[in-house]
Amino acid sequence: MTAKDPKAIRIAPKKQGSTLSAAQKRFNNLIKQIDKNKKLLLDWKDTIPVYQQKVGQEYEPLFDTFNGYRLEWLQLLDQYYEHPLFKKTDKAKIKHIISAVCDDLVVDMESEAVKALFNKYKDTDYYAMVQEQEQAMAEMIKGLAKEMFKVDIDDDVDVSTPEKFQAHLQDKLREQAEAEEAVKAAKPKKKTVKQLAREAKQQEDEALAGKSVQEIYRKLVAALHPDREPDEQERARKTELMQRVNTAYGKKDLLQLLELQLEAEQVDAAQLGHIADDRLKHFNKILGEQLAELTEEIGHIEMTFMERLNMPFFGKITPKHLLAELAHDMRQVKQDIAYIKEDLQDHADPATFKAWLKAYRIPKPKRRDAFDELFGGDPFDFR
Repeated sequence: MTAKDPKAIRIAPKKQGSTLSAAQKRFNNLIKQIDKNKKLLLDWKDTIPVYQQKVGQEYEPLFDTFNGYRLEWLQLLDQYYEHPLFKKTDKAKIKHIISAVCDDLVVDMESEAVKALFNKYKDTDYYAMVQEQEQAMAEMIKGLAKEMFKVDIDDDVDVSTPEKFQAHLQDKLREQAEAEEAVKAAKPKKKTVKQLAREAKQQEDEALAGKSVQEIYRKLVAALHPDREPDEQERARKTELMQRVNTAYGKKDLLQLLELQLEAEQVDAAQLGHIADDRLKHFNKILGEQLAELTEEIGHIEMTFMERLNMPFFGKITPKHLLAELAHDMRQVKQDIAYIKEDLQDHADPATFKAWLKAYRIPKPKRRDAFDELFGGDPFDFR
């Protein structure tokens, strides 16, 4: 085990058969969880650029190609709709197919040609429909904000996107919190002896925790300051270590500072077992805060991609899963491209398409609720 191995930061029982104290067990558990989360966060930071590059260079060009074929398919059907070979029953079926494809393509592809076909076969105006949906969405969002957060959102506020709604909601909640704090400040409630004692203890613990980090930092600086090193190679090594020390101290990264102490041979793993429980509690407080920050950062990343992939909020996603989902999506789009190219080839002749259309049956309409009206239904299957 090398000094750089994070597993070295672990308190072992002093003697065989002896047990660790509660503070020692918590210290070990926090170190383990922080190390795990650091690795996961690093994995995310390595994966996200790869994912974004694959989306931009591979997935989006594929999807653009698919959209191009879908538009070509719509334009072919539009020609057949006007063709004298197709009668009233045929036209009803063609209109249904065009309408179903338009529902998806008008969202996936920014094209005036698609919008024109949408208007023609949906018996509505695209821009009027979008405005109506945005108004309905805004009303629903305002209702949720009032019900869940007790926040009234004015009619003139733009909540047409989740980002705008979130920003305005945060502003409103901040205003409410500030108003409540102002009321409390104007009428301060007398604190009990227990409350005062608890606050004093909390302030003392925070101060001692800060001093513990400062003490480790000062020892590292004293040992590693490069200006005091005559050997050029050793000075370069200490300069690099000092940069890591300063970065860790700036982030209050206690685990990294302890690892650097091991690397600088200021302490060894055995010495960790001799740290008093009172001091360990201060360490544990800092480590707990560090773990919470890492967990929050990872949670934000995971939620971002879960929303992008339309996953349920209670789901779980990993960097490996993210790339696997992208690979699956690309395979699916390639398959869809193959299908639609085959459809275009098979139905290039009006008479052949009319024969196929004879066996086609318009599906019975499914019952739709308000959610469907706002967010759309199922995609159309070319096969």
